[in-house]
Amino acid sequence: MKADPFAQVKLLDIQEIDSRIAQLRHQLANLPESKEIAALQGSRKGLDNRARDARIARDDLATTQAKAEKDVEAVRTRRDREQQRIDQGLVTHAKDLERLQAELQNITRRIAVLEDEELEVMERLEGAQSALAELESELAAADEKIAGLTEARGERAAGLEKELADLTAERPVAVEGMPVDLMALYDRLREQKGVGAAELRARQCGGCRLTIDPAELSKIRQATTMDVVRHEDCGVILIRTSESGL
Repeated sequence: MKADPFAQVKLLDIQEIDSRIAQLRHQLANLPESKEIAALQGSRKGLDNRARDARIARDDLATTQAKAEKDVEAVRTRRDREQQRIDQGLVTHAKDLERLQAELQNITRRIAVLEDEELEVMERLEGAQSALAELESELAAADEKIAGLTEARGERAAGLEKELADLTAERPVAVEGMPVDLMALYDRLREQKGVGAAELRARQCGGCRLTIDPAELSKIRQATTMDVVRHEDCGVILIRTSESGL
């Protein structure tokens, strides 16, 4: 293939635009904040599950405490009622009075047991509420960090997208007037290898960074300026300049 030397050199400008476009797309697809957000969301899910379990435990203990309070109140009411009967002299028979007083003693012991149970439940409930509050605090901190990272990611992405849009608009201008066959070869190589054209500088290929061997250099020296030269190893179009070392 042959092409105007100026058009060949211009391929370097087009390649620079394409390389930067590829870099920007890669950066947009791999924003560091996205990885941090994903990691935080993963740990947050675990926190959320633990908080859900903690809420269930707290609610169960709250229900148990409410029942314990109700049980204590019911027994106290019964004790007060029986004590009132005695105080009002409603129980006159000695055996009935003795039986009732013995029952009051049992009720008093029962109240003590129930109050101990109620206190134990209250302590457990307090612990469950404290554990839940800590988990909810960790969730709030995670949400705040995720929100901050999301905002930072949006700002970074906006800057990259602006630069990408500018370069995407710039490319057709750079390509305008280029030989169709040369651009077809360049685009095909770029799609296959990521690089379509590279400068031959100091006898080194700018695409694969390999030094050109003497035999290939000899062939390149013999080629005319109109000849489109390609590196035998990586296949990219080699652009010859005054820095090529030929």
